[in-house]
Amino acid sequence: MEKRTLGTDLSVSALGLGCMGMSEFYGPRDDSESLRVLARAVELGIDFFDTADIYGPHHNEELLGAFLARNRPQIRIATKFGIVRNPGEYRRSLNNSASYAREACEASLRRLGVEQIDLYYVHRINPEQPIEETIDGLARLVKAGKIARIGLCEVSADTLRRAHAVHPISAVQTEYSLWSRDVEREVLPSCRELGVGFVPYSPLGRGFLTGRFQTTAEFEDGDFRAGLPRFAQDAIGANRRIADLIAELAARKGCSPAQLSLAWLLSKGPDIVPIPGTKRLHYLEENAAATQITLSTEEQQQLEASIARLPVTGARYTAEGMKGVNA
Repeated sequence: MEKRTLGTDLSVSALGLGCMGMSEFYGPRDDSESLRVLARAVELGIDFFDTADIYGPHHNEELLGAFLARNRPQIRIATKFGIVRNPGEYRRSLNNSASYAREACEASLRRLGVEQIDLYYVHRINPEQPIEETIDGLARLVKAGKIARIGLCEVSADTLRRAHAVHPISAVQTEYSLWSRDVEREVLPSCRELGVGFVPYSPLGRGFLTGRFQTTAEFEDGDFRAGLPRFAQDAIGANRRIADLIAELAARKGCSPAQLSLAWLLSKGPDIVPIPGTKRLHYLEENAAATQITLSTEEQQQLEASIARLPVTGARYTAEGMKGVNA
């Protein structure tokens, strides 16, 4: 698989793997199947796995740790700190203090079973804690060899600039897809100006852009999408026009809607590394094949113009989920 570089030196596969759904949020988990997915991802050339300490909480890092202990493949691990929540609760608080960063980092290292984290993100920004102090604390972790690089999630362009002035930021991770393009206004241009890589999460609109969901009744128990504004019953009906259009254009291209959506993101620049998440082998293989699809400039423009004519109904998250977004 093609390699891309985030920041100055983090060389990873053009497509990464988001691991969150292997632990919670998207219905029941199956560790045995998830381990097979991780192994198959490596076989397909995917070497960039994304996790966080709150996924589970903790279970997702432990799952990756178990995989690494058995296989020791040459993969890059990105994990995150900064969101604090109790098991079984969606309600969260944000802690970006340097002392908490060190504590969280040490715990992640133990769960993952590694000596150094390749990319350590601030998961959400607490506006009451100066970003300069947070990054200074993370810079000390870099100096100590605990982490190799620093990343930020869901930040504003101004916060990115302030953080980058303290220590180089290697990557920004934010939701980015055909129905979430806000980052194109300020954040993505700022990343490019500063030489910061960009990692889109939910590049398939949490599965919606693949055409999977017709009604809220299709969600499994424990699937948090059922509570998201964009997936409310009235919103699904309105947003179906977007998924239907992507399906139509994908059929013309001879690929799946998921592959078209990922190919579009990959075409946006060599500094972009999407991390579609899945816990199922057939979706993993379908997504990986998107790296073989090339869109012409005309096809990109047609896709973007067609989607732009269709409004998106509903916010990305509930008010609780929006804590720290674009901070």
